[in-house]
Amino acid sequence: MKTKITLALAFAGLAAPAVAVGDTAPTQTDRTNAAQECRTERGTTDATREAFAQRYGTNANKKNAFGKCVSSKSRDEAKERDEATDGAAAACRAERGTTAETQKAFADKYGTNKNKKNAFGKCVSGKSKQLQAEADQEDRQVALARRQAAKDCDTERGETDASRKAFAEKYGTNRNKKNAFGKCVSAKAKAKADAEQAS
Repeated sequence: MKTKITLALAFAGLAAPAVAVGDTAPTQTDRTNAAQECRTERGTTDATREAFAQRYGTNANKKNAFGKCVSSKSRDEAKERDEATDGAAAACRAERGTTAETQKAFADKYGTNKNKKNAFGKCVSGKSKQLQAEADQEDRQVALARRQAAKDCDTERGETDASRKAFAEKYGTNRNKKNAFGKCVSAKAKAKADAEQAS
């Protein structure tokens, strides 16, 4: 799961009882965000579309790839939304504290109505949106990494019979080595993600 949301949830575990997440059905916003993420990953070149079809397509001609991607990513978006809300609520409870002094400071910071009683809701809403935006940005980076990996693998695969045979031998893991392109894309995208996390 997403790094920042996971950290927020780890902190949340210290401040509040565990709450089940991921039970919410995807909303139209989740589906819209998922479709955008899938379009980003699919790209516009033959190589990126080939990698996308191999990753998500489940029927013989892989033409259902986009729908399968949106369905999968919509569930991810709903889960991220749940986790962001739970993490935000726990962070707000911790920030509010238990003393009169911390609770007054919290109300002054977040409250917008006359008696500042909406402070907790405003805090949760703001922090939740921030966590969701961070998760969406991370999703976009992953999609862009896969798209670039597809282009890199296409270049490495080359166009000659010899280069394609060498490519299949290097990356292919099944009997006919037909999974070589997908395996290359996954490996290069993972290497890029690992390098970014390490930096």
